[in-house]
Amino acid sequence: MGTPHSKDLLVAYYDVDYLRNIKGTNYWRNRVMKVATQFQSQGLNYAVANRAEFQEELEEEFGLGPSDGGELPLITIRNGEGHKYSMQEEFTRDGKSLERFLEDYFAGKLKRQVKSEAAPENNEGPVKVVVADNFEELVNNPSKDVLLEFYAPWCGHCKSLEPKYTELGEQLSANTHIVIGKMDATANDVPPTYDVQGFPTIFFVPAGQKDQPRKYEGGREVNDFLNYLKEVATHPLILGNAREDL
Repeated sequence: MGTPHSKDLLVAYYDVDYLRNIKGTNYWRNRVMKVATQFQSQGLNYAVANRAEFQEELEEEFGLGPSDGGELPLITIRNGEGHKYSMQEEFTRDGKSLERFLEDYFAGKLKRQVKSEAAPENNEGPVKVVVADNFEELVNNPSKDVLLEFYAPWCGHCKSLEPKYTELGEQLSANTHIVIGKMDATANDVPPTYDVQGFPTIFFVPAGQKDQPRKYEGGREVNDFLNYLKEVATHPLILGNAREDL
């Protein structure tokens, strides 16, 4: 559930065309505006957008395909924290469905929309597969330190890192308080507290401080990770094979 934010933006997607269809464009715009303006004092901004131009974004971000809603406006909200919501009820000409949607949104009753891969049935490998749906369970577990890599499938540096990262996970497999994880940032929503601009981006997420992820800026050899974790881990490291240099 999201907390309403001063930068809430409602967008109505439909056949917006101010050149060839001014009357139709304004017909739906006025119906959206009539309801949305009632919520402006709560920090709601609103806009209209041509659905055809944004169809890819609607599918990627909100799971809304070309056939959803027919010619009726599709309504989404994105708040200042990046949380996303979409109106499931069909848009009605009297604006009542939009009114209900916004009342539920500002009452904190709506479940935010999260893009996520399916969580793997077997996640027992040395590197845990993190997806948006299991992020809370794996990364935000308050008793565990987590080293989390955000990657993209096409990223060459990520592919080079993979065997080293797997070896790191194997070396630390005896540590029940440490999770070595990876997340495909192109297929899952990245939480707003993580600034992921390129790949791979790695964060250390300390036990008990899940709202303060720290970007890892060190080297990418196994020893670099081990030395770093030796310094920051909540519990002393147990290594899979004894290493004199640590």
